[in-house]
Amino acid sequence: MAIDYRIVLDDEHEFSYRIELDRGYDQEMAAQAPKWTRLDHQQCNNCPLSRDDFTHCPAAVDLHRVIEDFQGLPAVKKAQVRVRTPEREYNKLVGLEEGLRALLGVIMATSACPVLGKLKPMAHQHLPFASNQEFVLRAVSLYLARQYFNLREGRHADWELRGLVRSFQQLQLVNQAFWYGPIKAGEVSNRQNGVLVSMATGTALTYSLETQLKKIRPLVMSAGEGAEMA
Repeated sequence: MAIDYRIVLDDEHEFSYRIELDRGYDQEMAAQAPKWTRLDHQQCNNCPLSRDDFTHCPAAVDLHRVIEDFQGLPAVKKAQVRVRTPEREYNKLVGLEEGLRALLGVIMATSACPVLGKLKPMAHQHLPFASNQEFVLRAVSLYLARQYFNLREGRHADWELRGLVRSFQQLQLVNQAFWYGPIKAGEVSNRQNGVLVSMATGTALTYSLETQLKKIRPLVMSAGEGAEMA
């Protein structure tokens, strides 16, 4: 199962990527990746991986080609982005930052990173260009569905979303460490890669679940009242 991305900026800048959703950690690909992808170079503080088993960060190995492809291009540049999933196709003219956020998000969620891998069920139902509200609604829905099956099968059901809050906190730490890592290491400068800087500053606020839950409450509660009246 795969998702195809095609990003076109102009006649000289056209990029295509195929993301295999059920791929593993590729040792050969890791060995050919740049230095900044090594696990001992900028390992996230909450990374559970052992350097004896993983020489490189799985997410960085999967992402470095995309980061290098777009190095030096302005984040505000318009791009035509076409996304083809097994179920449907999306086509939208967006700012390069928005298009790349969708692409990089699905790559990270399907990498062998055990923290980012918690988002893999959402990647299998990939929704490119999703708003924060849509992202949170989908994440909460999937988590609650899992708790329902836990209850049915005799396991503990976390209806208070405590596990999801912890997962989002871990995701926030990984996002901040991952995107600032290459910049701090001097691998790319602010001038060279406006896209990477935008990803770094944008992801710092993305996964505050408690705040996002407050924002979606009016929508969920009004929908519930409408359903009851119907």
